[in-house]
Amino acid sequence: MRHLMAMLVLCGLVLPASSGSYVLHIFGNANMDGAIDQYDIDQLNGIINGTIDPTMLADANYDGKVDEEDIAQVEKIINDSEESLTILDGNAKPVTVRLPVERAIVEHLDNSEMMMILKRTDKVVGVDLAMSKSEKEFPELVKKTSVSGFSPVKDPDYELALSLNPDLLLTFSNNTAEKEAKMPGVAVVFAGLYYPDLINPEESSFTDAVHKLGYIMNARDEAEEYIDWHISKIDEIRSVTMNMSAAEKPSVLIASLPKEGDKSLFTYAKIDTLSQMVTLAGGRSIAEDLPAYLKSSYRVEVDPEWVIECDPDYIIFITIVLTPPIGYDSDDIAGISQALQGFKSRPEYANLSAVKNDHVYIINGNLRNDATKGLIGAAYLARIFHPDEITLDPEELHQEYLQRFLGLDYDLDSHGVFIYPPIIKGDGILEGIPDGYYPTEAANATA
Repeated sequence: MRHLMAMLVLCGLVLPASSGSYVLHIFGNANMDGAIDQYDIDQLNGIINGTIDPTMLADANYDGKVDEEDIAQVEKIINDSEESLTILDGNAKPVTVRLPVERAIVEHLDNSEMMMILKRTDKVVGVDLAMSKSEKEFPELVKKTSVSGFSPVKDPDYELALSLNPDLLLTFSNNTAEKEAKMPGVAVVFAGLYYPDLINPEESSFTDAVHKLGYIMNARDEAEEYIDWHISKIDEIRSVTMNMSAAEKPSVLIASLPKEGDKSLFTYAKIDTLSQMVTLAGGRSIAEDLPAYLKSSYRVEVDPEWVIECDPDYIIFITIVLTPPIGYDSDDIAGISQALQGFKSRPEYANLSAVKNDHVYIINGNLRNDATKGLIGAAYLARIFHPDEITLDPEELHQEYLQRFLGLDYDLDSHGVFIYPPIIKGDGILEGIPDGYYPTEAANATA
């Protein structure tokens, strides 16, 4: 068998350093901890000498054996001088990336924002349609070549993509087979950013992906700074909400905003960021009791009658497409307020507690799809569900993310529509929409 990893799995010799601890999924992490360092060299010496059993990630240069060359590779990784790096991607599949990465194509919001967080937008040569349409959010990336059809995959322009001579394609979809076949010589990496765990972020695929991209893009310090911030803010929220009793947690329908005339509703499974946002924010998704909630499919179709029977305390809709648009490139609440009123005026939902109590909200898809992976969205929801217990200001958190990590000169007091109705602070200032809309105007917009 060519690869040592496969042999070790079959022989039952995959030995993590300790159960329940984070493992950095890069080959060379011989002791299976959270970093590649001198301890891995010590581990490799023990494996080579026969005093320690091989581990899954010991084959640092991924040539099918563990020997002195793996020690040399680990030394290069430690010194940032390696010529290639083999990782386990978000599908737990080995992928080798030639280094340094000088030309990358990135798909979707989370990968693109991660290049901004890592301060590596100069390495990006191509983007997909999601970035090419948002100048306010991606002022540098909108200048890059737009490669059509990549996210979601719909007749990708592989000829154009290859003409950019990329070293790396950071893909949004975990289905990488076609791209690997159509782009020979290019490392196609599904990093795993799509899978956060907002309750246990330290060991999530998202956190692992940020670590790995820090190594791949020679930006470890930037990656570590972001991970520390991300987890610390999650801790600030969960230190309050995780201690709440079941009775203190409101029931919540989290769903896609239905189009006019749609009779069906789609809620979300546990694996999806939206459901995790609700949990972190101190709510309880009414989908928790559905068999499909624990399955891998992220979206679950439900009968409106079931929603009416559950009678949730809150209804949270997510949407990306509205007219006028919402998000970073819009300051107009007309589209989102009309959409909210359109749902609340449906006679079949008139008696729902959430409707009668004005507990129906619409949030912008950025709060789910960006590189905070639900943290900012959860902060807004936590302020909605538990205004007296949550002291973290969601808009201040959002602003810090934009300025500190994305490097954007963007004022949330003046621009952007992200949640509606807005959250009104005690001093009458609105959060989630521009301050130019005062509480009376916001109320009139849905009247």
